[in-house]
Amino acid sequence: MLGDEKICIHCYVTGRVQGVWYRSSAQKKAQKLKLSGWAKNLPDDRVEIMACGKSDNVKKFAKWLWDGPILASVTDVDGEQVAWEDHENFEVL
Repeated sequence: MLGDEKICIHCYVTGRVQGVWYRSSAQKKAQKLKLSGWAKNLPDDRVEIMACGKSDNVKKFAKWLWDGPILASVTDVDGEQVAWEDHENFEVL
């Protein structure tokens, strides 16, 4: 079935994304979309994200990354599709 293919994306989110509950909000959104993976802060003030799941849901999540939580101000999302990784759930690291 179209959209059921499992994929992963690896992204770097730039802007005002640390200290605004971006990772926690990403975790909630990922869980709602039944995705696995992780989100972590980087020393250069970006957030790094790995998200895996059904392609339709991963695409919805990738679109959400540009919005984030209300206090965030995203200026760039640099991401690519990567090889499948099996994660148990979506974690905030």
